[in-house]
Amino acid sequence: MKKLVLSLLFVMQVVCAWAQQASVQGKVVDSKSQKPVENVVATLEATGATALTNAEGVFVFPDVAAGSHVVTVGSTGFVTQTFTLEVAAGQTLDIGVVSLEYDITSEQQLSLITITDNDLGDDNSGSENTAGLLQASRDIFQQAAAFNWGMARFRIRGLDNEYGTTMINGVTMNKLYDGRPNWSNWGGLNDATRNQEFTMGTAASDYTFGSILGTQEINTRASIFRPGGRISFSGTNTNYNWRAMATYASGMDKNGWAYVISASTRMANEGYFEGTDYKANSFFASVEKKINDKHSINFTGIYAQNSRGKNSPNTDEMTRIAGEKYNSYWGYQNGDKRNSRDKDVEEPIFMLSHYWNISESTSLNTNVAYQFGKIGNSRLDYQNAPNPDPTYYRNLPSYFTSMYDGATFIGGSDENVALAKNAPFLTNRQIDWNNLYQTNSNTANGRSAYVLYEDRTDDKTLTANSILRSQLSDHISLNAGATYKHVKSHNFQNLLDLLGGQFFEDFDNYYTGSYSQSDLNNPNRTVRVGDTYGYNYNLFANNIDAFTQFKFSYSNIDFYLAQNFSRSEYQREGLYRNGLYANNSYGKSNKAVFENYGFKGGLTYKLDGRNMIVVNAARMTKAPTLRNTFPNARLNNVIVDNIGSELVSSADLSYVIRTPKLKARITGYYSTIQNSTETSFFFGEGVFDDNGGDGGNAFIAETVTGINKQMMGGELGIEYNITQTIKVNASAAFGQYTYTNNPNVSVNNDALAVGLVEGDGTSVVGANTGTIVDFGKAYLKDYKLAGMPQQAYSLGLEYRDPHFWWIGANANYLAQNYIDVSALLRTANFFKDPVTGQTIDGANTPRARELLKQERFNDFYLFNLQGGKSWRLGKQTVGFFASVNNVFDKTYKTGGFEQSRNANYTQLDQDQSSGTPSFGSKYFYGYGRTFFVNLYINF
Repeated sequence: MKKLVLSLLFVMQVVCAWAQQASVQGKVVDSKSQKPVENVVATLEATGATALTNAEGVFVFPDVAAGSHVVTVGSTGFVTQTFTLEVAAGQTLDIGVVSLEYDITSEQQLSLITITDNDLGDDNSGSENTAGLLQASRDIFQQAAAFNWGMARFRIRGLDNEYGTTMINGVTMNKLYDGRPNWSNWGGLNDATRNQEFTMGTAASDYTFGSILGTQEINTRASIFRPGGRISFSGTNTNYNWRAMATYASGMDKNGWAYVISASTRMANEGYFEGTDYKANSFFASVEKKINDKHSINFTGIYAQNSRGKNSPNTDEMTRIAGEKYNSYWGYQNGDKRNSRDKDVEEPIFMLSHYWNISESTSLNTNVAYQFGKIGNSRLDYQNAPNPDPTYYRNLPSYFTSMYDGATFIGGSDENVALAKNAPFLTNRQIDWNNLYQTNSNTANGRSAYVLYEDRTDDKTLTANSILRSQLSDHISLNAGATYKHVKSHNFQNLLDLLGGQFFEDFDNYYTGSYSQSDLNNPNRTVRVGDTYGYNYNLFANNIDAFTQFKFSYSNIDFYLAQNFSRSEYQREGLYRNGLYANNSYGKSNKAVFENYGFKGGLTYKLDGRNMIVVNAARMTKAPTLRNTFPNARLNNVIVDNIGSELVSSADLSYVIRTPKLKARITGYYSTIQNSTETSFFFGEGVFDDNGGDGGNAFIAETVTGINKQMMGGELGIEYNITQTIKVNASAAFGQYTYTNNPNVSVNNDALAVGLVEGDGTSVVGANTGTIVDFGKAYLKDYKLAGMPQQAYSLGLEYRDPHFWWIGANANYLAQNYIDVSALLRTANFFKDPVTGQTIDGANTPRARELLKQERFNDFYLFNLQGGKSWRLGKQTVGFFASVNNVFDKTYKTGGFEQSRNANYTQLDQDQSSGTPSFGSKYFYGYGRTFFVNLYINF
C-alpha cells in the first residue's frame, strides 16, 4: 500500500510538472507573396531554444515554461521580428501568422564596396589590409562599422582582419601567407554569399575555435537557398562603374537534387581615382544531392577573376599640385590611360562537402577544398636608365627648394627657386609610355631598358576538415573539429611586356660581377615575355588545427568552454642561386615549426527574457605568418632569428537588451597582442656607418620583432522603433590602441653581402654572412597604432512606409586616426652620424621630439543617405536601392606612412626644415561624394 501511494504521488508530480509546460507555435509567411517561408529560425531568448519552420512555414516549441517570453523570428534576407508573449500553464499558444518583410540591409550589402584589397601593402609601412569587418550582420554596431565607417577604414576593436576568421562551409579562408582572407576570391557574388553567420569577438562559434575579432561563416549549401531567381543591375562611381548580376536557386526537388548558380560582371574604364581601371567576372555554382535522410553531398565551385588598377599614396606636395584624386601609376598610351600597377587575382575554389546526420542529436560535416590560381601585381622595371616614376624626388619642385650644401641651406636661392618653378612634375605628372617605347627602340641589339613585370604568386592550397556537432544532453552540447591544410606557394617575377624591345637582361644593375646575378646556376640570362627572372622560390606550409567546445545552457545562465591546438610548419625552397647569397639561397631552408594552443570561455546571464549580461575571455598563441617568418624570402633562406608565436589575450563584458521596440548592446573590451613581428622593404639614406663613403645608403629589409600592442575601449549600438514606421539608431566606438613596449629592429642589408659597406659593429666576411644588422630597440612605447579611426560615432534615422518604400539618413563623426610611424627612425641609430659614427648633437632636444612626433589626421564628418522602393508585379518583385555617401564631399585621409629614406637626424631635420620636404609622409585619401544605384527583379 505504501508503494502504491508513493507511485501515485510520483505520477501526480510528473503530471503537475507537465501541466506547468505549454507549447508555442506560429506560421511564417513572406509579407509580399504571403507564401510560407521554410527554414526560418524562431528563438526563445530566455532559453536559447530554437525551432525551424517546415515546408508549410510552421514552427513549434513543444515545451515552454509558463510566464513571459521574448521570441525572435528571422531568416537571411528578412527583417527579424521580436514578440513578447504571455504563456499560460498547460495551454497551447498560437501566435498566428508572422509576416516577414524583406530586409533592406540585404540590398544595402550589395552596395558595400570592399576596400580590404587596398594598396597599403605596396609601401614601406608594413601595414596592409587595414579594413576590419566589412560585411553586414544583424548587430547594430557592426552594421554601422560596415556601412557607415568602412569607407574610412575603420577597424573593429583596432584589430587587423587576420585576427578574425572567415569561413566557407566550415573551411577557413584566411591565407597562411599573411593570415588574412582575400575577399576578391568571392567578390561580385553577393547573392550567393548572403547566407552568413557571425560571432563577435571571442564568442562561441559552432565551426571553429576562431580568434579575437570574430568569425564569419558563409554557407553555400544549395538546399538552404530560397527557390527563385534574381537579376540586378548597378551603377556607382567607386571601384567600378557598373555591375550586372544574375542568380537562380532551384530548391530541393523530389529526387533530392538542388542547385544554385550565380554570375556577375563589373567594369570601369576609370574608377573614383585617376587611372584606376577595373574589370571582374565571377561565377558560382552549388549542387547538392540528398542521398537519404542521413547523408547529403554538396559541391561548390567559385571562380572570381578580377583586375584593377591601383592608386598611389601621395605626399602633401603632390596633392597640393595635382589634387586628392591624383594617381602617379598611369599615363597615356595611344590616347588611352594605361596603369602600370594592376592587381590581377584569379584563384578558383572547389569544395566537396558531406553532411551526415548520425542521429537526431549528432551530425558530422566533412569538407575537402582545393584552391589554386594566381595573384599578380605589376610594375615597371628598368636598367641603366632614368627612373620612369613621375613622382621620383628629382622631378618634384621640393628637390630644388629643400637642397643643402653640407650644413648650408641653398634651397631658397634664386637659381633653385627658378629650377623648382620648372620642375618636370609640374608639366609631366604621368608615366610617359611613348618615351619608354622610344627609349627601348634606340638601345643596342634590341635590349629593353624598360619593361613591365609582375610580382607573381601561384598558390595551391588543399584543405580537409571535419566538424562534429552533438547534443550530449538537454543542457550540454559539443562542437569539435580538426583541419589539415597544405600550401605550396610559387613566388617569382614574371615578365609581362618588353615595351617595344626584344629582350631584357636578368641582372641587378646595382651590383657588379657575380653579385649582380639573379641565378648563378644560369648566369647572364636574357628573358622575354612570359619568362621568370629576378627571384624565384617556393614556400611550403603545413598546418593542423583541432578544437573542442562545450556549451552549457540553463534557464538563467549559458556558458561555454573551448580549447584548441595547432601546429604550423614552414619552409622555403630557392629555385635560383642568388649572387648575393650564393650559399644560402638555392635549395630548401631549415623548417620553422610553431606549436600553439588556445583557451576561451564565456558566460551569458539572463536577467529575464529581455536583459542579458555577457562575458567572454580568451588566451591563445598564434603562429607568425609566412610573410614575417622569412624576412628576405626573395633572395635568401634566412629565417627571422628567435622568431616565436604571438601571445594573444582578450576579454569583453556586454549588457544586451532586446525588446520589440528597443535593441541595444554596450560592450567594454581589453585585448593585448605580444611578441608580434613585422617586415618591410625600402631604400634608406644614412642608415649605416660607411667610414667616409657614400653616406651609408642601401636597399634594406627591416624586421621589427617583439612588438606588444594593447587595444581597449567600448562599443555601443542602440536601435529604437519610435513608431511602426520610424526607427532611430545610434552607434559609438571609443578606443585606445597603442604600442606598449619598445620592440627590436634589425635590418637585412644586401650590400653587406658583397662588402660594399660595413654595418655598425658587424664584420663583413663575404657573401651570406654579416648581412643582418641589429639596431636595438625602437622607442615606440605609447605611440598609437595606425591605419584606422580610434573613435567613431553614428546617428541614423529611418522611415519605412507600409507601401514598401523607405528612406534613411545617418551622420557620422570619425576621429583620432594616426600615421604609421617608421620604427627605424626611432632607434638610437637615428642620432648617429653615418660618416663619423658619433652621436649627433641635438638628440633628446625639443627639435628631435618634434621630428618624431606622430602625426594625427584631421577628424571629419560624413553624412550618408539611403533609400529604396519595391513593387509586387504578379509573382515577381521589382525594386531599387540607392545611396549617396559623403553627401557634402568631405576630403579626408584614411591612412599614410612616414618614409624611412631619411634615416638619420641630420638629413630628416634638413629635409623638414626646408619647408618643402622631398621625402615627406605619403597618404591615402578616402572617397569624396559617391553614389550607388541597384535595380533588381526577384522571381
